[in-house]
Amino acid sequence: MMTKTRYVFVALAILISLHYILSFSHEGYGNATSLDSIKATIQGFRGQKDTAKDEVVKVWHEPPYKTPIPAKYFTNETKPSRKANAVIVSLARNGDLNGIIRSMSQMEEKFNHRFGYPYVFLNEEPFTEEFKRSVSSLTKSLVEFGLIPHDHWFQPDWIDEAKATKNRDWMVENNVIYGGSVPYRNMCRFNSGFFFRHPLLDKYRYYWRMEPDVRYFCTVRYDPFLFMQDEKKKYGFTISLPEYGETITTLWDAVSEFVRDHPEHVVKDNAMGFLSDDGGETYNRCHFWSNFEIGDLDLWRGESYMKFFDYLDSKGGFYYERWGDAPVHSIGAALFARKDQIHFFEDMGYRHEPFQHCPQSPLHEENRCSCDAKENFEFSLLLSLAALGGHDPLV
Repeated sequence: MMTKTRYVFVALAILISLHYILSFSHEGYGNATSLDSIKATIQGFRGQKDTAKDEVVKVWHEPPYKTPIPAKYFTNETKPSRKANAVIVSLARNGDLNGIIRSMSQMEEKFNHRFGYPYVFLNEEPFTEEFKRSVSSLTKSLVEFGLIPHDHWFQPDWIDEAKATKNRDWMVENNVIYGGSVPYRNMCRFNSGFFFRHPLLDKYRYYWRMEPDVRYFCTVRYDPFLFMQDEKKKYGFTISLPEYGETITTLWDAVSEFVRDHPEHVVKDNAMGFLSDDGGETYNRCHFWSNFEIGDLDLWRGESYMKFFDYLDSKGGFYYERWGDAPVHSIGAALFARKDQIHFFEDMGYRHEPFQHCPQSPLHEENRCSCDAKENFEFSLLLSLAALGGHDPLV
């Protein structure tokens, strides 16, 4: 049980985190450092009550697509005999070695020491022998190291650098997170449109994205790749949240243009309802936090997404603004996969600073999760709102 004192400390920690977030995104909230702004943001995340009717009229998106993993996928085999054509993929630099060791050690402990899937590491510079030796020693599985092609990583020559510089300077002045970073933009563009084209991934169908310095809290008692394969899932996530508005000012305009000009690529029964609260007129900024992804590489390799990415890339928004791979992947998955092909891995505990997902009971106990079930992204928002004296918008 959490003590009252601990509630206060957690609430303060969340408020500090929200202050940090809001200091980078002023859209629609005025003074981003005020308590009113923080409270408004939390209410925007979780929903509003119609005071006249005293009922919820809009609830910010709970993680959708909650479907339990069928019992047939759980196995007690030490080395399961059936596997999918899948890989664990990581974009990392040589300087990320310690962070990769922490992430990969947990990946092996919680999942891969039993299931034995290969790893692919990608870098825009050659990996050092120390990096390759250290990483390879952590697993009995195949480990491959790839160099990213120059044109897949660096800013294209056709980008107007004077315009890009002017916009980066504006973002720096306005405290937009990573607003001045060209390497961060290179990474976002690469993850959005190129990682799945690397020759080392050609032989694989499914992937699990692993970042440096993340935590995996729970034992994975089944093969998520087989689940994705057999159930025909296309995209899996653990955390969803709103994107910083100032980084994607014109992204939805470009998406709307593509959908208008190429309606044949948008699938029926898609997940537009996750992206938009008004049938696609505007973007609510909801996205799947793509630092955790388990997905079907053919979703990105398909004609629909490839044309979609090329269209977005032609707009220059990865460099003139700061379009992230998280909203781009989320929009792509929501438009080009059916909503029943998107899966929330509710049972997988995961942390990437500053947020984490910790499974709730009974999943927490069943999967021997090493996280506090109350220290969870959704719970923390509610706790912060309560600390500010607001009502629970879900009541």
